[in-house]
Amino acid sequence: MRILLLNGNTDTSMTERMLHLAQEALPRLGLAHVALHPATARFGARYIASRTAAAIAGHAVLEQVAEHAGAVDAIAIACFGDPALDAARELAGIPVAGMADASLRLALGMAPRVALLTGGAAWVPMLEEFILSRGHAAGQVLVRAVTPTGDMIAREPERALALLAEAAQAAVAEGAGVVVLGGAGLAGLAPRLAPRLPVPVPDSLECLLRGAAEPSPVLPGPGRTPSIGLAPALAARLAP
Repeated sequence: MRILLLNGNTDTSMTERMLHLAQEALPRLGLAHVALHPATARFGARYIASRTAAAIAGHAVLEQVAEHAGAVDAIAIACFGDPALDAARELAGIPVAGMADASLRLALGMAPRVALLTGGAAWVPMLEEFILSRGHAAGQVLVRAVTPTGDMIAREPERALALLAEAAQAAVAEGAGVVVLGGAGLAGLAPRLAPRLPVPVPDSLECLLRGAAEPSPVLPGPGRTPSIGLAPALAARLAP
């Protein structure tokens, strides 16, 4: 099975790091049959930490989906917040999984109340809105963030672990039966955080891999319309 591991951020070193971690995780997840093909957003923020950056990333994600969908069996949007997830599902013609969406489904299958923990305070309202858009009740999912953004955490994980542990412990005290450590920049840290908590701590990258490997429905394609200024592959997908 060929899965496109698509980073909606433009940081190629983050893509390489996630690819390395994902390849290590595949046998452990029972996905040794999966071959990963990395891709990075061609334009946009180095690391998404605002609504504006997330909106731009949606376009960049769709461009990569249009370019690569014919060469893979599924697409994994490796970016918490899942920019353009539903549009990508419409455009791709193959299954598309999102990091936050897959994490939510897995976590809520383990406990009736869960927490999403990420980096960057701006993500809290953005993820709260995302949760509602996926049909989950607000009380089911607690969203918590530490001050350092994900790219800061990726550069200095040791400095962030104590902050993450404190935020996770507070979420558990509020009734979270699972704490998802979410975000491209936080990939790989869950095993280091888990010993400090009395509940499971899934890694959102591993949740994404599971979700991308599962059969899922494919949405009808987008309406055909002339376009201006789009990358050739994306324009072709929309052309009448």
